[in-house]
Amino acid sequence: MEKMRADARRNRAKVLAAAEEAFALDGLAVPLDDIARLAGVGAGTVYRHFPSKEALFQAVVLERIQQFAEEARALAAAEDPGEVFVDYFVRVIRQASLNRAICDALAESSGHAFKAGAGEEFRAALAELLTRAQAAGVIRPDINGDDLRALIAGCLAVERYAPGSGHLVRVVIDGLKASGPAASAAATTP
Repeated sequence: MEKMRADARRNRAKVLAAAEEAFALDGLAVPLDDIARLAGVGAGTVYRHFPSKEALFQAVVLERIQQFAEEARALAAAEDPGEVFVDYFVRVIRQASLNRAICDALAESSGHAFKAGAGEEFRAALAELLTRAQAAGVIRPDINGDDLRALIAGCLAVERYAPGSGHLVRVVIDGLKASGPAASAAATTP
């Protein structure tokens, strides 16, 4: 595959950022010309990088899920795994809830992002954060990656139903937290 020139990479990044913003607000109804204008490029530039609006839409979703995975991997060695896990979980819900396409991609297991591998990378990185938080005794041990994905999908649905309240997401977080002997042992272990 031919390496993309620096200006072409910059234009592609501008188009993706503009498209994410436009799709978050207007969904697939937004015309490609509006995305090009928002990105500060011509419509031809958009079409050179993305042959259709659907291809651009899928690229936006894929990029966001890859960013989630990269962030989780970067946090994997953080000092306070329980706090890091909870903060990351809440941040993913908050950010994803702003874009229906991202919500849908995180809730499904066989869509474009998962076929492209980004979804699996996200799941693996999230599972690592979960395992570390469980080992620290902060998150209950009977939750696995599939449970966590279902909880994320549920929290995203809650955010769509009651946007910005955060109350019900905190209830889920409280339910994820370990209690009893495991939590007590983790609190007293140096």
